[in-house]
Amino acid sequence: MDINQYTHPAITAEENSPRLTRTLTILLAIGSAVAVANLYYCQPLLVLMGKTFHETSTQIGFVPTLTQLGYAAGLLLLTPLGDIWPKRMLIVTLSILTAIALVAVAVAPTTIWVEIASFFVGMITIVPQIIIPLAVDLADEETRGQVVGTVMGGLLLGVLAARTVSGAIGQLFGWRAVYVIAAILMIGLAVTMRLTLPHLIPKNKLSYGGLLISLINLVREQPLLRQSSAIGGAMFGAFSVLWTVLAFRLAQSPYDFGSAIVGLFGLVGIAGALIAPIAGRIADRRGPTFMIGIGIAITFLSYVIMVLGDRILLLLILGVILLDFGVQATQISNQARIYSLVPAARSRINSVYMVAYFLGGSLGSFLATLTYGAWQWIGACGTAFAFVFMAFIAHRTRV
Repeated sequence: MDINQYTHPAITAEENSPRLTRTLTILLAIGSAVAVANLYYCQPLLVLMGKTFHETSTQIGFVPTLTQLGYAAGLLLLTPLGDIWPKRMLIVTLSILTAIALVAVAVAPTTIWVEIASFFVGMITIVPQIIIPLAVDLADEETRGQVVGTVMGGLLLGVLAARTVSGAIGQLFGWRAVYVIAAILMIGLAVTMRLTLPHLIPKNKLSYGGLLISLINLVREQPLLRQSSAIGGAMFGAFSVLWTVLAFRLAQSPYDFGSAIVGLFGLVGIAGALIAPIAGRIADRRGPTFMIGIGIAITFLSYVIMVLGDRILLLLILGVILLDFGVQATQISNQARIYSLVPAARSRINSVYMVAYFLGGSLGSFLATLTYGAWQWIGACGTAFAFVFMAFIAHRTRV
């Protein structure tokens, strides 16, 4: 393997560029939260969207599928630009383009328009995957772990809060208002980042094509990366099944909940997220492979509980908590493994992994839409079990 093809460039900064202060670190965390939330606003709003366009759950359910598919495309085609373009320019440009795509969703006259615009929202919303390497570039060696942890905390907050906020706003003002507000936030993010971030100039002389070729070489030469990507994609597929159909299930008897209550289920995930660091500590002691197996088992158990407790709210809540913990545990352990493979190519290794991750998520949303339309809750949960089984097979396959 030619390590030079993966080597990250040195970077230079304009004179008098600000150091990575605590304030700037928090700003990067907030930016990650604001940007990543765009991927999840739609999930509690699907019932409201369906009523607007007089569509069934199967038809409108393709919105999250296309959003995740777009994100996977952006991770593959746009994220590598962070190695050859100034990251500040890339963050500002993508934020403005995301705002335009969000407005396109807000004014959509048809379902097809919403679906196409949602694909582009997902594709351009890769700002967090540019912000995280930027934080690493700016951080001192001694504080790098703390900085990345803070930024990732913001990212997780955005994922968890997006559903709750969008559900509440959608219930009060309609689903279109959510996307208008999101567009305004992205313009604010673009202006803030332009004024506060230093201008770091990559010295990498690789062409865009060379960057993409290096991704292919990593996949071919790193079997552990292939295995981890397969596990991650299958697990996120199982996760996406729930969030694609949950709004439809909770809108039916015996719950009859509106989008605001559905959105509150996003807060339930906080419990799983808070205990997820335990997975990291266990992975440190027992190894990430052990913790991946535990995460898969917990995810399987979560769907068993949600099938048996279909009409019992407390069991559904317990299932959501366990699902979030199981998927988070697997994700943390997977990333712990892959980031040690080729240290000089961590950002592109992350790109390969996250592409597989969101392709799995988009497939999970797609199949959940079909199976829920045909067999309701039991059909969707059956799809999730299939994804968990695929993750188990990948986990047990020798590298």
